[in-house]
Amino acid sequence: LFDGVYPFYPQQRKAASFNISTIIVMVVFLTLAFSFLLIIPGIRGRARLYWTLRVLLSLFVGVGIVVVQFTGDWETGWVQVNTSYKSFSRAVVNADIGVHIGLEGVNITLKGNPVNQINETINYNEYFSWTFDSNYDRSYSEGLEKGLPSPILYVAEKFTSQSPCTMHRQYRVSGHYASAMLWVAFCTWIISNILFSMPALVYGGYMLLVTGAFMTFSLLSFSTVRNSPMCLIQIGTATLHVAYGGSFWLTLVIGLLCFVAGITVVALHHLSLDLLKTFFDLHKYKAEEYQEMAEVHVNSYFVNKAL
Repeated sequence: LFDGVYPFYPQQRKAASFNISTIIVMVVFLTLAFSFLLIIPGIRGRARLYWTLRVLLSLFVGVGIVVVQFTGDWETGWVQVNTSYKSFSRAVVNADIGVHIGLEGVNITLKGNPVNQINETINYNEYFSWTFDSNYDRSYSEGLEKGLPSPILYVAEKFTSQSPCTMHRQYRVSGHYASAMLWVAFCTWIISNILFSMPALVYGGYMLLVTGAFMTFSLLSFSTVRNSPMCLIQIGTATLHVAYGGSFWLTLVIGLLCFVAGITVVALHHLSLDLLKTFFDLHKYKAEEYQEMAEVHVNSYFVNKAL
């Protein structure tokens, strides 16, 4: 108790790996996939398999590009330590401390082993944003006023703009440009789908290569934070190390998939155009053209007159 008042601080929580924006994006793309599966029975023959493969692969690339914008596991790290719990207190707790770094901010997690220790529930997950329209230092100051546990404040202090570690500027700039590259990749993914539907297959393949290139640029942008010396996050006798997380590797996989798909389309266009048209179900249009030509009627009167 603090003068008879419980220190309850209501605030918006944000999960370390998933948040509302991520769920919304996944629901939208899953709805598109489910809608397509409903019309699959109307496609006959081998074209049904080709359509399913093309649409699902395209949706996987699209949802991957958008989702990694909002996830918080581009870099992650965990450490188990015995540490002091709050300032001006000698209480020591055993807890897991986790750091989940995304393009827009950092999640710092503190979970006790066990959760209930020293008559308290130790299970915190605090989010600090460093985007250009937010103020990281103000969020950190609010955390001080709320009386957050010392391990969370210690880790959060490493990312402030006043910290000698300079990690705030590194992650802020690299995350900003990585996000911009991903949005450009999303635009080129849309253009590639438009070109495939026109159909302009070879140009759609080129745009897939451009999509993979911009996704690679986003990875290079984010990885520039490793070029500068990083401050050690020393908690007690343990050191918290961060490594590339699931979102980073997912972006790499999708970028490689775009390169493979784009190279395959361009190569088939020059080496086996019939096979490429078969995969995109374009032979039926050619057959319809031949059928229309076969139905042309010749007036024998004019032919004989000309002869």
